[in-house]
Amino acid sequence: MNKPVLQVNDLTMQFGGVVAVNNLSMTIHQGEIVALIGPNGAGKTTAFNAITGVYLPTNGEVKLLDEVIQAGYPQGKMKKLYAGDNHGRYTSIVDLTPDKITKRGIARTFQNIRLFKNLSVFDNVLIAHHMNMKSGLFSAAFRLNHAEEEAMRKETWELLRMVRLDNVAMERANNLPYGKQRHLEIARALATHPRLLLLDEPAAGMNPQETEELSGFIREIKDLFDLTILVIEHHMNLVMDLSDRIYVIDFGRLIAQGTPEVVQNDPAVITAYLGVDE
Repeated sequence: MNKPVLQVNDLTMQFGGVVAVNNLSMTIHQGEIVALIGPNGAGKTTAFNAITGVYLPTNGEVKLLDEVIQAGYPQGKMKKLYAGDNHGRYTSIVDLTPDKITKRGIARTFQNIRLFKNLSVFDNVLIAHHMNMKSGLFSAAFRLNHAEEEAMRKETWELLRMVRLDNVAMERANNLPYGKQRHLEIARALATHPRLLLLDEPAAGMNPQETEELSGFIREIKDLFDLTILVIEHHMNLVMDLSDRIYVIDFGRLIAQGTPEVVQNDPAVITAYLGVDE
């Protein structure tokens, strides 16, 4: 099996007295498409936010390519409030900001599309390329960074060509059909040169045709850009079609993991989604 790209170890997120994610562990290997699923409120997006630096984990750690990028343990008032597992196991704090985590190779999209809607498709992607810009403010102010800026513009055109958005490059993002806006948001994430791409409900709001096109698009970019992908999704047909493996959480806890075939027949998963008779 390929080497691990992402390792989530005993991740716990607690807000006051509410444990939103409890003792979540996942390993995602290079080249995999892995899904994180669960009912509404299960803690999926909270886990994404802890992985990407929006939240500091209350306990546990996150590793990217064997480097710890997020780590925490109960401190201050949380020492007494902590209701999760593995109290005392972790003793270090690593709190990278989202931009630093992006530079290390994790990019993400969001449940609600977050484009610069009044800017062109081209400018939306070009802005993301600036994440890796080496020139400083002085060089930019005196236009000494012309060569680097021109290289980024060429790279933007090439990326748009590869994802078949070059024909709408000068369109305002807000004027694109909903499905294409999703493609653009993913293309903007690709502009940061990620090793790991996190997709938060990419099929939300899509009709069946758009969902089918999205599935093909995700497979295509995975191969084109040598990506590893972690996806949250409620659309089960998309999950079962795309995923190599699936992790299932309910009320913040991992309840099942395995191939799509194993997970969809797991009694705990069926109960979490459909409930049981009292």
